[in-house]
Order: sequence, then structure tokens, then C-alpha cells
Amino acid sequence: MRAWRGPALLSFGFRPFFLIGGAYAATVVLVWLLVLTGAMASPGDWPPLAWHAHELVFGFVPAVVAGFLLTAVPNWTGRLPVVGWPLLGLVAVWLAGRLAVAAAGLLPGAFVAALATAFPVTLAVFLGREILAGRNWRNLPVLGAVILLGIAQALFHAELLQGGAPVRGDRLGIAITVFLITLIGGRIVPSFTTNWLKRREPGELPVPFNRFDAFVIAGGALGLLLWALLPMAPGPTRAAGLLLIAGGALHLVRQARWLPWRTGPEALVWVLHLAYGFVPLGFLLSGAGVLTADFGLEMAGLHAWAVGAIGLMTLAVMTRATRGHTGHALTAPPTTVAVYLAVALAALLRIAAALVPGWSVPLLTLAGIGWCAGFFGFVLLYGPMLIRRRA
Repeated sequence: MRAWRGPALLSFGFRPFFLIGGAYAATVVLVWLLVLTGAMASPGDWPPLAWHAHELVFGFVPAVVAGFLLTAVPNWTGRLPVVGWPLLGLVAVWLAGRLAVAAAGLLPGAFVAALATAFPVTLAVFLGREILAGRNWRNLPVLGAVILLGIAQALFHAELLQGGAPVRGDRLGIAITVFLITLIGGRIVPSFTTNWLKRREPGELPVPFNRFDAFVIAGGALGLLLWALLPMAPGPTRAAGLLLIAGGALHLVRQARWLPWRTGPEALVWVLHLAYGFVPLGFLLSGAGVLTADFGLEMAGLHAWAVGAIGLMTLAVMTRATRGHTGHALTAPPTTVAVYLAVALAALLRIAAALVPGWSVPLLTLAGIGWCAGFFGFVLLYGPMLIRRRA
């Protein structure tokens, strides 16, 4: 472990990035609710929906991804973690991107794009150096996904600069994040489930990663790519829809092999399964929406991924990693269960808002409140653990 005698907040990558990621997730949606109700104007001069999508997909998500990977990569490679001033510098790059987007009306668009996309580029350099130096070839796809997330963000800005709606960049960012969940979540969900079951009551255990998992991930990635490109290339609509439906079915089979029904007594484990369950749900809803040209179904699928899979999985990983790396018991107290349920309920309400347009305003409002409660709750409960030294 690299010695760091400064603030505990800079002693490991998960500490600052989980803290700012959780706080920003709640803040963005709180501002979005205020914008929707007319209580305030959208930050910057972007269309409100573009700001909302960008700051969640390319602001909140990369912060949590950074926190997770800066903590996991040293374990994968056996190399020292990024700590101290280099870590603070990386946080500063992320903050500069957020400030640039908020001041978009005062700065040239190209300058905003450069500052905003600097974070995934810098993160990829940090991670790439460690993965390559450690000859950890197995995790090159993770590095590739971070690079692709930066490309998606650049595409988002290019669409905005050309005066169009940044649909392709937004979709590609969501698709890449869902891919990361199928890749990394596909390792940690069965692994943590197996470890917990072995301590409690062995019996039947989750099926380890094998060729079936690789096939499901690859097929799902192709379906996600076609889905992301649909606004640009409407030709493969039917193929995309069928691939998405097939991907949903295969991911359900994959998850069933992890025995989610055996995890009931421990929320720190079952929440991982609940979060992953939104992945196949998103595939199925999106596929049905594409095949039937039903915008409501498509939006329901998109938000099953964005709020359910991404939102709940990030919360699940942040709580577990924080407890584990700060010396707290690997069990979820009732307050932590409450934040899980708040975000899970937010996901269901947001899906319902897309499917029942007549009730969209109250459902959107309730979904936003649930999301804010979950992530502000995380900051209140886990912030003290993140800023203090290991218990």
C-alpha cells in the first residue's frame, strides 16, 4: 500500500469519487425537478433535457466508474493505488468538466467539450498505465469501455455543436455503461453471492463465469450497439429489436444461474441481483419498443437501464465497497436498505411514467424524489465513512 499521510479522503480512489458521485447524482435530479416545475432555469444554455442526460450519463456515471476502477485495478494488477495529489488532480479534472457544462452559455462550445471530455481521457490514461504495466490483459475490455465512454461523450458534444439533439451520444453512453454492468457485474454478483452462501449455508452455488456468459455479453453488446445507432441508421431496426429481445431472455437465464432467490436474508447481496434484474428488463422493453415503434416502451426500456440498472447498481457497489474498504461489517443496516428501496422504487415509477403518459408528471416527480432520497441518503450515511480513516 502506498503511504499517504494526508486527508483520508485522498487515500483511495473510491473515497472522493463515491462521495462526489453520490452527491452529484442527487443534485442533478433535484435541479431537473426544479426545472420541470419551472422553479428555475436549466444551468448553462443547453436544452434542459440535454443537460439532464449529459450530467447523469457523463458526469455522475464516470465518477462512480472512476471510484470503482481506481480501487479495483490495484487488486487486479498488484500495483500501488493512485492516492494523494494525483488523485486530487483527477478529481479536479472532473470538477472542471462540471463547471464548464454549467457555464456553457459563457464559454465557447468547443472549449466546454474539451473540458468535459478531459476526464474520461485522463482516467483512461491512469487506468491504462496500470493495466498495461501490470500485464493485466484480461481487463483490457474494461479500459476499452472507459475509452468508448469518452468517445460517446465527444459524440454528444459534436451533435450539440452541430445544432442537433444529442441522441446518439446519449444512447451510446448508456449502452456502454450497461455493457460495463454486464461485464463487471457479471463477475461481482455471482462472486459475492458465492462468498456469502459459503459462509452461511453452502448447498447449491452460482455457476462460475463460462462461455455462456461470454456469449451473452457479446450478444448483448451487439444489441446495445445497434440500439445506440438506431437514430443514425434506421435500417437495422428489426435486427436491433430481435437482438434486444434475445438479449433480455439470455440475461434472465444468466441471472437465474446466480441463484438470486437464495440471497433474501442479506440486502447487501440481494440488491446486486435486484439491480442486475433491470438489465434484462431494459433489453425486453427496448426491444419491444423498437419492434412496435412504441416510444413509450422505448423510454421505459431506456430508464429501466438508466435508473434501475445503472442507478441501483452504482448505489449497491458504492455501499458495499465503502463498508468493505473502511472496516465496517459487510451487512446492510435498515437505513441502507431504505436507500436501496428508494432508488428501486424510483426506477419502477420512472418506467411507469413512460408507460402511462397521462400520469407522467406525478410519476416523474415521485421518481425524482425517490432518486434524490436514495443518493442524498447515501451521502449522509456513508459520507462520514468516506472522509474518515479505516475503522
